[in-house]
Amino acid sequence: MKRAVNSSKGVNNITHNDNEIEDVTMVTPICFDALKNKGIVIKDIVIALTWIMMIFVIVGCNTKPKVGFLMDSLEIERWNKDKALFIEKVQDLGGIPLVEVADSDADKQLQQAQKLIDEGVEVLVVVPVDLEKAGEIVKLAHQNYIPVISYDRLIKDCNLDYYISTDNINIGELQANYLTKISPIGNYILVSGPTSDYNAYLLHLGWMNVLQPLIDKGDVNIVLDEFSQFWLPDEAYRIVGNYLKENNDVDAIICGNDALASGAIAALKEHQKNGGVLLAGQDADIQAVRNIVAGDQTITIYKPIESLAFAAANAAIKISEGEAPSNMNITVNNGKRLVPAILLQASIVNSQNIKMTVIQEGYIGEKDIFN
Repeated sequence: MKRAVNSSKGVNNITHNDNEIEDVTMVTPICFDALKNKGIVIKDIVIALTWIMMIFVIVGCNTKPKVGFLMDSLEIERWNKDKALFIEKVQDLGGIPLVEVADSDADKQLQQAQKLIDEGVEVLVVVPVDLEKAGEIVKLAHQNYIPVISYDRLIKDCNLDYYISTDNINIGELQANYLTKISPIGNYILVSGPTSDYNAYLLHLGWMNVLQPLIDKGDVNIVLDEFSQFWLPDEAYRIVGNYLKENNDVDAIICGNDALASGAIAALKEHQKNGGVLLAGQDADIQAVRNIVAGDQTITIYKPIESLAFAAANAAIKISEGEAPSNMNITVNNGKRLVPAILLQASIVNSQNIKMTVIQEGYIGEKDIFN
């Protein structure tokens, strides 16, 4: 981050008035007389010192900015892509990325924030483990005059600086719209992510924006609606499996991500119902796209991960250079303030458009899906 030159010393303290010259003469009469004898004028000394100080300032400004990236976990496939892309983008923009992964431990993430602050980061980009506890990271960063960008997941109830994500309400609406167009009447199961992640609430809100009118008409019946503890397959396997042990009537399942969707598929297979129940996930994981090809999953949602990583990296570098991030054209209420934000749009991936979406975008190789 550009630093202001201290006016108590350095270039700003160098002046050309006669009084200061007299002061110099009194302090160092021998040196000054020697210089005069050699024909050196004090004005030349001042100019030389000015140039020296300017060189120091320029060198300081050209130091590569350090950008901290605090991540929740790498257990889910997509986050490895976020990590690699963010590192690449920060480096391309002339920064030094420093990455820490908290393994889904909120206390550990706070400790990692302190570690990166001690290492001299100028901006923190955070994928919060916990939507509320991460507010302590924001507070800690601000105590050290470091701004914070919340990445993909919103940090709640704090003076967050910036938020960069996809439009998660819209993603929920995309999922529900697609399934209800195929099955506008029927029994639906909803499997959300953990309540520690605000995205789980936003996705659920999107689902209900579409489903509630159909529920009110009596066309759709929500037979199960649960939030999981983690974004992991075992959670949905347990939730859906427990329901199917007692009930056999389900027409569609909407899951918060592809990992949960894969757990739902495992439960459906145990009851010989895979392929016969509509199923939506999100993240466009390789296995999810394979499940679509196999007929076990109806759709996934492709998030523009590369654009997301670039937007966060670009904002971080601009902030480190003392500039305001560009394209922050909306605000999102995090419960404390209206946070300047970038919300990118996602798209549906189904059996008909796999090649036109994730393959064409270079997100997944064709051979990884079909071979």
